[in-house]
Amino acid sequence: MKKLSIFVILFFCLLTAGAQKVTLEDVARRTYRAEGIWGVKPMLDGEHYTQMSADGTKIVKYSFRTGKEVGTVFDVATARDCSIRSFDGYIMSPDEKLILIQTDTKPIYRRSFTATYYIYNVKNNKMEPLSENGPQQVPLFSPDGNQIAFVRDNNIYLVKLLFGNSESQVTKDGKFNEVLNGIPDWVYEEEFGFSRAFDFSADSQMLAYIRFDESQVPMYSFPLYKGLAPALDDFATYPGEYAYKYPMPGIDNSKVTVHTFDIKSKVTRQMDLPLDADGYIPRIKFTKDENALAIVTLNRHQNRFDLYLANPRSTLCKLIMRDEAPQYIKESAYSDIAFYDKNFVMMSERDGYNHLYLYTSGGNLVKQITKGNFEVTNFLGWDEAANVFYFESNEGSPLRSAVYKVDAKGRKTKLSAKEGTNSAIFSKNMKFYINTFSNIQTPPVITLNDNTGKELATLVDNNKLKQQVASLEMPIKELFSFRTSDGVELNGWIMKPADFNEGKKYPVIMHQYSGPGSQEVMDKWAIGARRDGGMFEAYMASQGFIMVCVDGRGTGGRGSDFEKCTYLNLGVKEAKDQVETAKYLSTLPYVDGTRIGIWGWSFGGYNTLMSMSEGTPVFRAGVAIAAPTDWRFYDSVYTERFMRTPKENMEGYNVSSAINRAANLHGELLLIHGTADDNVHLRNNAEYSEALVQADKQFDMQIYTNRNHGISGGNTTKHLLTRVTNFFIENLK
Repeated sequence: MKKLSIFVILFFCLLTAGAQKVTLEDVARRTYRAEGIWGVKPMLDGEHYTQMSADGTKIVKYSFRTGKEVGTVFDVATARDCSIRSFDGYIMSPDEKLILIQTDTKPIYRRSFTATYYIYNVKNNKMEPLSENGPQQVPLFSPDGNQIAFVRDNNIYLVKLLFGNSESQVTKDGKFNEVLNGIPDWVYEEEFGFSRAFDFSADSQMLAYIRFDESQVPMYSFPLYKGLAPALDDFATYPGEYAYKYPMPGIDNSKVTVHTFDIKSKVTRQMDLPLDADGYIPRIKFTKDENALAIVTLNRHQNRFDLYLANPRSTLCKLIMRDEAPQYIKESAYSDIAFYDKNFVMMSERDGYNHLYLYTSGGNLVKQITKGNFEVTNFLGWDEAANVFYFESNEGSPLRSAVYKVDAKGRKTKLSAKEGTNSAIFSKNMKFYINTFSNIQTPPVITLNDNTGKELATLVDNNKLKQQVASLEMPIKELFSFRTSDGVELNGWIMKPADFNEGKKYPVIMHQYSGPGSQEVMDKWAIGARRDGGMFEAYMASQGFIMVCVDGRGTGGRGSDFEKCTYLNLGVKEAKDQVETAKYLSTLPYVDGTRIGIWGWSFGGYNTLMSMSEGTPVFRAGVAIAAPTDWRFYDSVYTERFMRTPKENMEGYNVSSAINRAANLHGELLLIHGTADDNVHLRNNAEYSEALVQADKQFDMQIYTNRNHGISGGNTTKHLLTRVTNFFIENLK
């Protein structure tokens, strides 16, 4: 047996000796990127879907039955009056006779952008501009396809296609940093996850929109320099600045109201909505009934969610559904409401887990569609004729997901055949779906299936990537779990060097995010710091490190009790669980417990600081990137969701402050931040580093000029990864 083991080790060493090593250049450039399918848009007939070609020159039509290309819907090379060479995206009209072609896209914040749109007529193969008066935001076709509304400079405009594309202005009071019509302000976009705040009625006669008055929200500004990649030449002599409205915890938010515009009479009305003075309106949407506008409201604590139906002409608002939670309502409850002819489907955690509920359009509960100690992660649709609901859930394990259906009698069928992570895009008639599967060892495999789960065709097998990975010196990937001293079971992944030897002692680098509801540990390919199958981890493993990630308390997939136990005290239990992870790893015979590092980005950077100053000196080194350091500096919506206001929870803010823990910092620290981070401001870094200085704590710092929260552009990503790598090599090797 001993001779056999030696032979296996020697054979494995010979294999890895000839393997190609992953380089930091590979990691930064995403050389080993998984192929996927993006931008799938199911067509009305239920038999086809469209996609933009990889080079951005065509919209291609595919069969849902075979996955084969069956035609070209749009081509820049053959369209009449087409002056563009490529495009960035497209929007189909409800009847698919017209297409909005998106060009010259310029990002604003995380989800928002301006673009120049063209109207393409499928029948006559002709293009014409949507508007000659400047770029547009969030254009939307009316249900009858005869009108397009969009936003420009914080005002809503309307183009009537049957009247020579005549353009009219719906609102006139929009003004930068004061009033926004039909688009959300910064904090709504970032924390409520949407970019369009208007909708058409089902009969195309009314427009409804949210008006945001941010005039009383304090301004936040940060400097802009000339920089490079790109160079901002306007600031070559003197720096400039960017200023915008950014509400912090306890500070005034935008005042929000809902209005309707009667397109024929041109009458604007304000809905008589019983909203708290400091309440939120995170969604509006017309139902299938043209006289029923659904309005979602939240109180400022975000633990009471009300659904109103408003009459767009009488302005009367009727409360039809209320959901409450002791802590807070998750965004999935109001972001995924699906309206049908006589019903709507929504999600709720009211029984402790995220599940689906069916209501009548009047707000009467028909039934709870799914039940059990698992989470529904995505509602995929309802086949009304067959009375079958389709969804994704993690039943069986919080580390995995599958596609399911449940019929009218509650009989549930698992459609996914493979164990790992599965997600689906269904056809309009719910007869077919595109399934994306992966697990920790397998890059995404994308198949076409019918609604019994039968596989019809393989669209993407990623065989090229599999062959590439087989030739690389990849780490040994494993999922594991352990129990903390508090008796809490935590899940993690571990990546060991390809030539791993149990007789050696290895340094460990722990990566984590740890934010509320997040999940970094899942049985899927897209794990690792770059969510690319562990390519950065492969590089670090080749340098002799074991790489680890553990989801502590507060993360998602395990029900509301596990996720919301950090309420009012962010960072405390999360940090303790990372310390517990380090202590557990130290018990493993192949881990050198004196050489453990930790790092993370954003909340992960914050929790790095909290963990390194928790009071248990288990980390020799850490890297905190774009880290919040005191929740008083962050935005109102996110922070108050988990912490309430400083006035209500001063003790919680104090114990959750990394700045207040600065004197307890143990280990070598590298702080990294971008100067133009509109999300987690550089202020967080500046105030925390000053606290370290006054506590006589030495540290390293890397600042990136004009970079936002993603800290990328030009050579920035490679530079950052090199900085992180060198820091850990210097301090842990």
